Amino acid sequence: MTLNIRQQSISRHWPLLAQFLRFGTVGGLGFIVDNAVVYGLRGSVGLNWAGALAFPAAATVTWAVNRIWTFRGQGSGSAGAQWLRFLAVNSVGFVLNRGTFFILVATSTLCVDYPVLATGAGTAAGMFVNFGLSRKIVFK
Repeated sequence: MTLNIRQQSISRHWPLLAQFLRFGTVGGLGFIVDNAVVYGLRGSVGLNWAGALAFPAAATVTWAVNRIWTFRGQGSGSAGAQWLRFLAVNSVGFVLNRGTFFILVATSTLCVDYPVLATGAGTAAGMFVNFGLSRKIVFK
């Protein structure tokens, strides 16, 4: 009896879990873009500016892939309007993401030497908020 209830619960929640896993996979791609921009620009504009410029680049890539894979067929309005909504609602995640990044870069020499640690922590901090807001507002 208990196994049947668990199976029903898993079956009922599987679409949401699968969507979250796709979102997380896309977030991994965003993490790669984020780090590529940070590492590519830190020598010319400094680590803080590189971190600030990396976020919109990574957010644009993740919006595009989430639009065609994670939330395929969901959402309304033009692509441009949807992209702007995505950036707007993910600004909450941005505060968590880049706030974590900047705090770690300011307080940890390890994160200055290895910015991937700061971007990883920032990505994790913003991921759950970004998923919930994207699902409820951008791709509803």
